[in-house]
Amino acid sequence: MSPSLSLGDVMAARGRIEGSVRRTPVAEVDPAALGVAGGPDPFWLKLELLQHSGSFKARGAFNRLLSARESGHLTSTGVVAASGGNAGLAVAYAAGVVGVPAEIHVPTTAPAVKVARLAALGARVVQEGTEYAHAQESALASAAASGALFCHAYDQPEICAGQGTLGLELAEQVPDVDTVVLAVGGGGLMAGVATALAGRARVVGVEPETIPTLHAALAAGEPVDVDVSGIAADSLGARRLGSIAFEAATANDVPSVLVSEAAIIEARERLWRECRLVVEHGCAAAVAALVEGAYRPDPGERVAVVLCGANTDPRDLG
Repeated sequence: MSPSLSLGDVMAARGRIEGSVRRTPVAEVDPAALGVAGGPDPFWLKLELLQHSGSFKARGAFNRLLSARESGHLTSTGVVAASGGNAGLAVAYAAGVVGVPAEIHVPTTAPAVKVARLAALGARVVQEGTEYAHAQESALASAAASGALFCHAYDQPEICAGQGTLGLELAEQVPDVDTVVLAVGGGGLMAGVATALAGRARVVGVEPETIPTLHAALAAGEPVDVDVSGIAADSLGARRLGSIAFEAATANDVPSVLVSEAAIIEARERLWRECRLVVEHGCAAAVAALVEGAYRPDPGERVAVVLCGANTDPRDLG
């Protein structure tokens, strides 16, 4: 059986979305400043938090919409998506650029800052249930009834291929990178980047202890449901790893490392204090793996960490 996602898919996505997304910068930083004792040197941060709509999700959203427009599956009925926040923001933004309406279903626990931003982008916001899974059920029913294009938050080939363009970009910016550390929720980013960098760099997935979707899937040999809770649930709150992500993780030996809530909070605060970067808790999880020592690079290992999103309320940062 051929894989659900290939390097060719990612390359095609790059050509399709070029001009619609930003080429985000990479910054070399002192690991000690972020509390990474004896950390990797050099050590880079991929500043994807500067992407349109505040997260990497814009890459997949544009690829999904533009691909559907090419095939004739995108109509004036528009698009429907379910999201804890970031995927919905990306779809709403992309829909506005492409010129179709967007309906975004979010759980009632979605941060107010994200809900307000969705409305500002012109999306119709529907709040349903307390988890991403509840919002997805609602969104699927709406799309089936209206005929709108459904955009999955993380488990569609076009979505994953779009996210993978980040990996191609990073490989050009840091051609000698050994390891890319990134946060995992449903796994779309991990799937795309692991596919893009296969044979070139290792990908390490980081998850909160309270939402171990990849960790549980690897242990069970297949995606399984996990409980969802904790401070990063708004962006990493998928109940189950995507099937495309599981296939990519197993094909590319992507490990899962788990981090505590305390480490996530500390990493987020350090990113603000030392780098003046405002990130959401899910994004900070990737740095937390190095701060807490959940992932310990080998001597001389060249590490890049993806800072994937900035859709957060900064008022709790000192």
